[in-house]
Order: sequence, then structure tokens, then C-alpha cells
Amino acid sequence: MQWTLVVPLKPLALAKSRLSDAADDGLRPGLALAFAQDTVAAALECPAVRGVVVVTNDALAGRELAALGAAVAPDEPRGGLNAALAHGAAVVRTSRRAEGVAALNADLPALRSRELTRVLDAAAAFPRAFLADAAALGTTLLAAAPGRDLRPCFGPDSRARHRASGAVELRLDAVDSVRQDVDTGDDLRAALALGVGPHTAAVAARSLMTEQ
Repeated sequence: MQWTLVVPLKPLALAKSRLSDAADDGLRPGLALAFAQDTVAAALECPAVRGVVVVTNDALAGRELAALGAAVAPDEPRGGLNAALAHGAAVVRTSRRAEGVAALNADLPALRSRELTRVLDAAAAFPRAFLADAAALGTTLLAAAPGRDLRPCFGPDSRARHRASGAVELRLDAVDSVRQDVDTGDDLRAALALGVGPHTAAVAARSLMTEQ
């Protein structure tokens, strides 16, 4: 099955506030953009991915991610993460009804295309499926088969909320790069240990406040 991924991204100035223990206010927007660039670039290298639609109202992020090959849709609902994802999925369905649609977090800087392929191939067996994050509380990917509504339930305890919504949890080993989203300094260090993409590596090398 071929998939179109919907990647939501809030305005960079508002992104990654929980990274204050690793980067100051002036550095976090650059890190958030780098995370998204590495996420989108790896996703577009995945053989199962036909395209990526980034939902954002941030002009800089839109330009940079379009330059990588993503389509960009404005966040017209302006109603938060789940509204943005539902809007992005609806945009995809207008032209790609025969494809699966998956929501993918924008903060997966260690993402490996081969691991994403494994996750999407597993998701193809179910009407709706999701992958829990490394903390086992949230969700990094939610997939819906052709003809199925995405019904995103992201936010606090989204793993439990997606399970309660009827989505099947994908229990896969060796897909750490698809699970490792970055909200805190510890998350960032875990992603760096896995090996991040070039955009995040460059920003981290230039600006990350490492522990001595």
C-alpha cells in the first residue's frame, strides 16, 4: 500500500517549549525546524510513502519543507493539533482516495526510512493503527486505510485514547527511530544517541547546551 503522510507543525516561535532544559528561547525554533526537516526528508525516502503534506501556518517552515519535496497546506481550522490533522487528511482524501493516510509527528529527527517502512507495512493490515512513542504514553504515528477516517486523538495519554478509539496498537521491535519523538532534553539526548539527521546534527552541534 502507498501512503500519504500528514505532518503537523505549529509556528516555530511556539514550538518545543518543553526543551527549555536543553535550549533557550532563541534556539528552540531552529531545533523545531531541524527536527521537521529531518523527519520529512526521511519520510520522503521511504518506498511506501507517495508524498508528505505538512500542515502549518509558519512561512519559513513551509518554504524549507517545500524545498525538500513536501506539499504544504495552511492550518485553516487553527483549532489545535487534532483539527490540523483532520484538515490535512481531508485535503489528502480529495485527490488520493485510494491511498492510506497517516499522521506522523514532526519531531522525529532520528527517523529511518526503513523503520518507517516496517511500521507502515504493518499498519496496512488494519483499518486504523498507531505506534506508541518511546515513553509508551503518546503516539508518533496514526494510520488509516483507504476509505477510513483518520480520527486523530493526539494530546496527553494519546496511546490510551487511540486504543480506546478502536485503533490497533502496532507492537513492533527495532523501530526506535519512529518512536523517538523529542519534547524534552532527555528526549533529544536519546535521539542524538540513535543518530539524528543532518539538519538536527548541524543545529545541535552549533547551539545545544550540553551537560558538562
